[in-house]
Parts: sequence; C-alpha cells; structure tokens
Amino acid sequence: MAKVHVTTSVNGEEREVLCEPHQSLLDVLRDELGMTGTKEGCATGDCGACSVLIDGRLVCSCLMLGVEAEGVDITTIEGIANGSELHVLQRKFLEHAALQCGICTPGFIVAAKALLDTNPDPDETTIRYWLAGNLCRCTGYDKIVRAVQDAAQELAYEA
Repeated sequence: MAKVHVTTSVNGEEREVLCEPHQSLLDVLRDELGMTGTKEGCATGDCGACSVLIDGRLVCSCLMLGVEAEGVDITTIEGIANGSELHVLQRKFLEHAALQCGICTPGFIVAAKALLDTNPDPDETTIRYWLAGNLCRCTGYDKIVRAVQDAAQELAYEA
C-alpha cells in the first residue's frame, strides 16, 4: 500500500509526514515525528496513556489513524510546556509526587489540561470523573487528583 502524505500542526508547528494508511496516530507521532512523550499502554483506548488534544478535544491517539490528522491541530505532552518552562500541571505532578513509572503521566497531564481548559474550577468529583479514562497501576489516584486541584488553584490565582 502506498504511504499517504499528511500535513498537520503538532504543538503549534506545521508538520508533514508520510504514513501508512493503517498506522495509528500514536505510531505516527512516536515513530515518524519522534514525539515519544505520548505513550502506548494498551493500544485499545482503555488506558489513556496515549492521550493527545485534537483541535482542543481529548483523544486516545491509539484509536485514531494518522491519515485522519490531515489539517488538524495536535497537542502532545511535549506541547504542554512553554519551552523549557513547565506547565503548572507538570510542576504540580512533580510537587505532589503524582507519578512513579511515568507511562500514564503524559496522558493524565494532557487529560487534566483538557479539563482545566473547559472547567478552570473543577471539584474533586469532576476531576475524578474527567480522569476516569486514564489508568495508573503505580501511584493510586489521590496524588494525581491533588496535583490537578492544586494546579487549578494556582491558575485561578494567576488569572
């Protein structure tokens, strides 16, 4: 099968890639574009480790074909930080020790960013509901929820 030419925006930068028609967006990001922050946990859309934002909407990149990325705006974990300055969510995950092995962390941070972009003042129940599509086998969820709450408070203070 012939490769397909795809033009898309990844983390604010126009990118062109040739990908196989059956290749997942996750594989295109990691293998073709070198964006290895997005992780593969299950390849079935059940764990959330591969979460990215597509035009601001939270998506499991393992469930989307790379060819479907034509013309969209993709934000990966690499695009959350502002250059070398960590996003408040990234800082709070570190401060709250809301990570261990790191496989799920990028997906949780991207999902939490999607939440705070739509609801800057979520309560604990909302945070837990929003992050329910992300699974962690190491940390438990309390530190993750606390990190998101703390990030929301800091963002509200800055506003």
